Amino acid sequence: MADFEEALDAVGLRLRALRRDRGTTLVQLSAATGISVSTLSRLESGNRRPTLEQLLPLAKAHGVTLDELVSAPPTGDPRLHLRPIRCQGGMTVLPLTRRPGGIQSYKFVLSATARPKQPAPQTHEGYEWLYVLNGHLRLVLGEHDLVLAPGEVAEFDTHTPHWFGAAGTESVEFLSLFGKQGERAHIRARPRKSDDSQPRRVR
Repeated sequence: MADFEEALDAVGLRLRALRRDRGTTLVQLSAATGISVSTLSRLESGNRRPTLEQLLPLAKAHGVTLDELVSAPPTGDPRLHLRPIRCQGGMTVLPLTRRPGGIQSYKFVLSATARPKQPAPQTHEGYEWLYVLNGHLRLVLGEHDLVLAPGEVAEFDTHTPHWFGAAGTESVEFLSLFGKQGERAHIRARPRKSDDSQPRRVR
């Protein structure tokens, strides 16, 4: 928990450095992420700590992974280390990809008390897919209030107000694929006919 708090304290300086290195203005970054200019300014100055819903589009806009945005600077070790990010209230996020750009994947683990029971939906730039591994996930999506069981999937435009949390008294684990607006996953399915040697692409 202390490590995560220290990492969040350093995010502001990192955000400002990334934006200036790319020659991007606050207005341009606001248009790319859907986060107001005033909020971006407070995040960069350290007067406000970012939420996960803000970090995802910011990492995407700057072309870095979430892990790179909140972790300490690299030490020169060439080996790949995907470290869990422990958030307030019992939420743990494990980045599963390190490449910038394209669709990013994460594993979330939420305790039953990880998030408040009263939903506070957020919006941001992007498109997201959720796949529940264990437990039951409550997903508030616009006017819908859903409970997803293991093996169930949801996909949605993150401009739609959304919130998720554990639905019951047990923890929940799920996978998240997050892409920039307009990206879609391509699923290849085997044809039913054995004489058709080419798989068909299903959108």
